[in-house]
Amino acid sequence: MRMILAAAIACTFITGAAVAKPLRVYISVDMEGITGVVNSDQANASGKDYDRFRKQMTAEANAAIEGAVAAGATQVLVNDSHGSMTNLLGEELRAPAELISSNIKTLGMMQGIDQGFDAAIFIGYHAKAGSPVGVLAHTGSGTVRDLRVNGKSVGEGGMNIYAAGAVGVPVVLISGDQIAIEQARELVPNIEGVQVKEAIGTRAARSLRPEESVRLIREGTQRALKRLSEFKPVAPSTPVRMEASFNDPAIALMAEQIPTVERIGPNEVAFPARDYLSGYRLFRVLYKFLAFPH
Repeated sequence: MRMILAAAIACTFITGAAVAKPLRVYISVDMEGITGVVNSDQANASGKDYDRFRKQMTAEANAAIEGAVAAGATQVLVNDSHGSMTNLLGEELRAPAELISSNIKTLGMMQGIDQGFDAAIFIGYHAKAGSPVGVLAHTGSGTVRDLRVNGKSVGEGGMNIYAAGAVGVPVVLISGDQIAIEQARELVPNIEGVQVKEAIGTRAARSLRPEESVRLIREGTQRALKRLSEFKPVAPSTPVRMEASFNDPAIALMAEQIPTVERIGPNEVAFPARDYLSGYRLFRVLYKFLAFPH
């Protein structure tokens, strides 16, 4: 009898180990919120300091990967989410991460997110357009004044929290300056915030040493994933109404040529979407592909 019971217990443990759910982590990496970045020259491929800061961007992405692995992650997908979206040094990314590159992708900063992920992490994020404080604050591009989702003003952090939430994935950590973290906490009050610099206006900051930022991101990621059960996905109610205002009325003029888009002001448009990600994709077209030089 004892032998049978022991065998049953052993079988339970073996079966449990065999079917244990792997931890899958999604990481979106922007650049304006990376340690030391304070102006667009540092975050632009044509800038003289760009190579320095893409290395730090890669180091901070690696810190999140390492923290995720330490917390038990077996699969990590990293999405380059800044500018051309070809900034991260793929050959330097830690295993087991895979990398999505290029900005010709429908979901932009959230390409690759799906319901199979257990958690999403945002590295190097920044404040939304119009923020009086927040390093290089903007939303999508410099052409956008504001984006409202069902009446709530959001920046890239909020947009992407909703995108993850739309497929059932909670966002557990954000790194950047204090304003980026505060704005993320409007939607996820208990999000793990790793502040790597203190914004002084929109073009200056007091930054940590790069190695200190890396340490804090690594530890913060591990801590956030260890308390994963405390987080819930955050998604807007559907159908969704989006309202976007632009600095240039020409963008609103061209946007209203799209059948579902209504012009509601000289610089503003609104459009409905049956689901959030449909609206997200359309907004990306408006700010990225209608922001033509003229």
